[in-house]
Amino acid sequence: MMERKETMTDRERVEAILQRKKPDRVPIWPFAFAGFATVYTGTSIADAYNKPKVAYEAQKKTCEDFGWVFTPMFGYAAYGGWEFGGEIKWPSGEFAQAPTVTRHPVETEEDVWKLQKPEVSTAGIIPLMTDFYKIAANEQLDNEPFNVLAWSLGAFNTAGMIASVDKMCKWVIKKPDVAHRLLSLAADHSIDLTDHWHTLFGVKGVLPFTGEAVATGQIISAKQFEDFVLPYFMKVHGYILSLGYEHIYCHQCGEQNANLEHWAKIPYGKPGIISIGHEVELETAGRYYPNDVIMGNLEPAIIQNQTPDEVYEATKKNVLDGMTKCPGGYVFSPGCELPPMAPVENVKAMSQAVADYGWYD
Repeated sequence: MMERKETMTDRERVEAILQRKKPDRVPIWPFAFAGFATVYTGTSIADAYNKPKVAYEAQKKTCEDFGWVFTPMFGYAAYGGWEFGGEIKWPSGEFAQAPTVTRHPVETEEDVWKLQKPEVSTAGIIPLMTDFYKIAANEQLDNEPFNVLAWSLGAFNTAGMIASVDKMCKWVIKKPDVAHRLLSLAADHSIDLTDHWHTLFGVKGVLPFTGEAVATGQIISAKQFEDFVLPYFMKVHGYILSLGYEHIYCHQCGEQNANLEHWAKIPYGKPGIISIGHEVELETAGRYYPNDVIMGNLEPAIIQNQTPDEVYEATKKNVLDGMTKCPGGYVFSPGCELPPMAPVENVKAMSQAVADYGWYD
């Protein structure tokens, strides 16, 4: 491929897309690359979650080396268990990618009714997150459209970590009042966390992030999503936008096809940034979110397990589809976490394919 001359920084590319303009080329904005960044820079995956300064510098260097958008990120999918009084295990070994809950704070229905929201500034990982974002807030680079990712997760995801996913699913069917009690606490905690970030960092340079990895089509039905997930996202997103934030970055993890009609009812800003899993076709996402930016959605297993040539071709297809099938704008990203142990050659091939084929005429 002939090398093209860049006319924008990554920061300018993202800003152009959010202003509903076309950039010179597609930005590369990998979702949840913190574990890969720490491994790539020679430390452990656990450092991505318990050493804020190390994590920040690792992410910064990795984005610079690979030519990626840099939006510092600090958080984990099992959020909620530790924060509400349980215990977690830091990742270690070849197959551990992130912290996991080892003791859930809720075991019984009685525990749910007794449970109270934690003090947000001292709960679980939040002090470490706060330290990370205080470091991040000190600079805004040419590849950095936002320097604080104001983290919170969907109420169903958080509730599943507080009580375990299997208990939560049983209560959805047999004890809906118990499920709603836990979901209300989780949503109210997300609002408290939003207030925490807003007090510390305000609005400018801050991108609120939400996500949902538990409420997928493999776990609950579309009707259960409508009843137990949608109302809480409506509440939390409405509150976030009421504070003056223009965009919400929302990761809709996994198999969500049957839920898209409900996801599409949620406000995300003008525009929102919707990150989708590989299970949802880019054309489908573009149809449900014609006015929002679609981020995605190369299957992470391809990056982990296939050859550099196969990664290159899969990325090329994703980029060409995204550029033509997402009318609200498109940003390239894996469909979920960039695998921490992904071969560097594969990650380079992914980035090169975007650099070769992601140009707008």
